[in-house]
Amino acid sequence: MATAAETIQASGPAASLQDQTLLVFARLMEGGQEDEETCRDLDLLTKMLNDDATARESDKDRKSICSVIDSDCLDTILCYLDMRQPEIVRGHAVLTTSAYMRAAGDDGSAKLRAFFFDRVQRRTYDDYIVAFCVASATFPIVPDLTTEVFLNEGFLSSLGPLMRREWKSRKVETACLEMLNAACMDGRCREAINKYCVEWLEEVVEQYATDMGRRLSEDPNLQGEEGSVSMRQHSEQVQYLAAVILAKLRAVPKPAALTDPNESRVESAVTSIEELSGLFTKMILRDQDHGKQHSIEGLAYASLQPKIKDTIIKNAELLKKLLSTLSKAPPRSPTTYGALSIFQNLTRYRPLLTEEEKKMTQLKAYANAEGKSPGLDPLDDDEHVDARCKAVFEAGITPVLVAHSKHDSAAALGLIANIILSLTTIKPIRGQLAQQGAVKLLLVAWSTLKENQRDARRSAAQALARILISINPALVFGGTRANPIDAAIAPLVSILPPDPASDRRDLLPTFESLMALTNLASMEGPEIAHQIIRHAWSHIEEQLLSSNNLVSKAAVELVCNLMQSPEGIALYADGSVHANQRLHILLALADAEDEGTRSAAGGALASLSGFEYVVRGIVHRKRGVKVILGMCVDDNEDLRHRGVVTILNMVSTEGEIGSDARDKIREEGGVDILKDCLKKSRRPEVVQITAQALKPLLEREVREIE
Repeated sequence: MATAAETIQASGPAASLQDQTLLVFARLMEGGQEDEETCRDLDLLTKMLNDDATARESDKDRKSICSVIDSDCLDTILCYLDMRQPEIVRGHAVLTTSAYMRAAGDDGSAKLRAFFFDRVQRRTYDDYIVAFCVASATFPIVPDLTTEVFLNEGFLSSLGPLMRREWKSRKVETACLEMLNAACMDGRCREAINKYCVEWLEEVVEQYATDMGRRLSEDPNLQGEEGSVSMRQHSEQVQYLAAVILAKLRAVPKPAALTDPNESRVESAVTSIEELSGLFTKMILRDQDHGKQHSIEGLAYASLQPKIKDTIIKNAELLKKLLSTLSKAPPRSPTTYGALSIFQNLTRYRPLLTEEEKKMTQLKAYANAEGKSPGLDPLDDDEHVDARCKAVFEAGITPVLVAHSKHDSAAALGLIANIILSLTTIKPIRGQLAQQGAVKLLLVAWSTLKENQRDARRSAAQALARILISINPALVFGGTRANPIDAAIAPLVSILPPDPASDRRDLLPTFESLMALTNLASMEGPEIAHQIIRHAWSHIEEQLLSSNNLVSKAAVELVCNLMQSPEGIALYADGSVHANQRLHILLALADAEDEGTRSAAGGALASLSGFEYVVRGIVHRKRGVKVILGMCVDDNEDLRHRGVVTILNMVSTEGEIGSDARDKIREEGGVDILKDCLKKSRRPEVVQITAQALKPLLEREVREIE
């Protein structure tokens, strides 16, 4: 007897996309295919659905292939999400389901809703497994729809009796808890789980602590049978999944909108977050892969709590095991993401708060605790985070992060960038981070991450800036090294302006970027300065006028280094209106209150004053010469040095401009000021340059006397 697929093929070429769709479904419904063939058909169906959705976006009247996908067809796709299917098939089925939900719209939502309730109402183990697996898979795909189905009245309350049956089905229980685990991504679902499921979840975990824990310690290889109804005890996998769910409920705060104002703010818990953390730790330290993924995920949530972070960091064996697990975990796996999340939690610093934000935080804490302000946990202060960062670095995390950065997902790269950013807060280890490959890691992360991952990109760029502030850039760039120096400029420039998406103005990335660019500009070769000016000059000019003294000083220090290049000099010395405006700002900075700002501006003026247009600009600018002479009698000898170099360049200028400069300097009392400079100075080079600057001024006076 011919199969459905053969019948369609025998009728000739597919007349339409609808016929081709039915042909694919016919093959999927037949079954008996190899996994590769099933995946190939699922991929073909995914492409057809995606193409259909795209085409309908531009042509609303186009007939969709979803018109021939009835409930039986959808049933076929969704059953491939069953946990009893091979992992590779389930992965491809998730993509097909996502494509179908996009293409089918409201009709697809209605069919998915009907499928779930139909399976649950049948009340057989097989139907429960399929329904729960479908819910787990669709939470990330259509979260609003799946949440609506999940919160349907009577559904969650029915799970307790199912999990408390005397004879346990490992697969039903596992599928059920996988669904609850996925549902924890939504605040409303967490609230409902807390209300209807916590009691029996506690029972599952409690059984491990009182009975199974003892039995497993006697025989670590003890496991339940694989049969559908085989156990009086919950399986170990179920117990760990229950613990993970409880950890999520304990670690993630209840959304404010869901908080009942009349409800007691102190909630009792049979199993504390510390006990759950201990459970996860025991599992991770066992030399078995079974259950480790769930334990890593659970510890990732538990480690949001400061006291759990402190416990982890003090357990050297656990820290070593976590690193070993991360190093062996395949890229793009839940274990990798979970382990990286743990290290991100361990190394995360509190955000810097303004005084107003600190007061608001205290007021909220006071209100939430009904008059008892708990304050911030001291285990999460900067001193404790510093210690945790040092411990994580000394445990050897950098090479592991570098290895994962080469092949892992964008989400994992974001976590890696955040971890490295925290580690760079510890200044003494920045050089070692560079030696272990962190610079290349950060360059790759910044270029790989997309624009919509702005926070992770900024983390990578800021971490790069911190490292480049503290090392000689020649050690990681140039020569035969694989890292081109211009690759670092774009990331650094990207954090010069404040984050436009942030509701608070954080100038630390701006400051650190300016410092790193200053260090790069100090390297030999004009090309570096050319690239910085080309990509960053507009931002640098803006920061010169920053109201923050540190940022303004860093910007003028960068300008000073850029004045060693022809492009930098041209910005101030080409005689244009813009050049004169820039010179005016530089003269104002040379007269600033901050000594470092005056010194950097003075260095730039010393380099620029060898050019006629700059000398003319200083002479014609009101108080221009007076500012330069003021540097010559500054208490700081470095500043006096820069001032007399500028004066020497001005008096040595030929022609009418030079004559005007000498006259203006004499008019402003320059001769006496330079004599005072001679008396104050001790360094031979300062004394020599001052004497050279005085000579042309005194020669004019001698000629006038004669």
